[in-house]
Amino acid sequence: MRWPAFLARRAAALAAVLVVASFLVYGLLYTVPGGPMAFLLGNRSGTPEQIAAVRHQYHLDEPFLTRYFSWLADALHGDFGQSLVYRQDVSDLMSSRLATTGLLVLYATVIIVVVGVALGLLGALRGGPVDTVVSVVNSVFLATPTFVVGVVLVVVLALDLGWFPVFGPGAGLGDRVYHLTLPAVALSLGSAGFLARITRSAVGAELGREHVETARSRGFTQSHIVRRHVLRNASIPVVTVTGLTVASLIAGSVVVENVFALDGLGSLLVRAILQRDFAVVQGVVLVLVAAFVIVNLVVDLCYALIDPRLSPREAA
Repeated sequence: MRWPAFLARRAAALAAVLVVASFLVYGLLYTVPGGPMAFLLGNRSGTPEQIAAVRHQYHLDEPFLTRYFSWLADALHGDFGQSLVYRQDVSDLMSSRLATTGLLVLYATVIIVVVGVALGLLGALRGGPVDTVVSVVNSVFLATPTFVVGVVLVVVLALDLGWFPVFGPGAGLGDRVYHLTLPAVALSLGSAGFLARITRSAVGAELGREHVETARSRGFTQSHIVRRHVLRNASIPVVTVTGLTVASLIAGSVVVENVFALDGLGSLLVRAILQRDFAVVQGVVLVLVAAFVIVNLVVDLCYALIDPRLSPREAA
């Protein structure tokens, strides 16, 4: 199988997943007590004529599948309907907040990869007391909830020391990075500890393999062996965990955005759920699912690039 066919096959499979997910996203809101009319009317009551007018305005008098395919067609063109609370297009509400969430997730991903891989390599290659210290640090990172880390960072580094701002996403790239440093650290520490454990385990397993011992017996330096024989073979589980971690960060950003008062997609989703703004809920959830699907596609491509056995030719 060549690369174009490989990409087409992966894209088709993920597109099918996205269609199924969109059907669930759209349909689950119709399973709540009262259906969408409960969202539209809230605590108000209306006459049968008023209820009929509302149903006609929002096309609720049409068959479910007709409404779904119409919504999906509009969503594919970037139209997610109008917010009932803000009286704005959902796409406009999301676009103004997408940069904050995207930069936060990207920043946290960089921290996770750098810190996680570095700690994992340090523990696996040094061993002894260094490995013990690394394991303790990883355990602390894993055991501390994200919101606790966020609160501690705000109290110590923002309020007491004044090194970082307390809330807000900032303006401009440099100011945004400065404002998002504490949220990114809070979002990434637990995942960095988990990635460090996976990296340590994978590298430790590779160091004991026969081809590594053969390379040592031939007089190659430790740095050459690690670079050429260990890291590449140990990268598959690391890439897997990194992909899953990035996907989980998209959902985990909800907590961090609320702790640091960041007006991103996560905080928008929480408000929309509390306000029963179902058009916004549908739009944000679909975008988050699409991001998850894209991350999985990137992970598949990384597999094929790292391991020749998983390349398009072998995949056929």
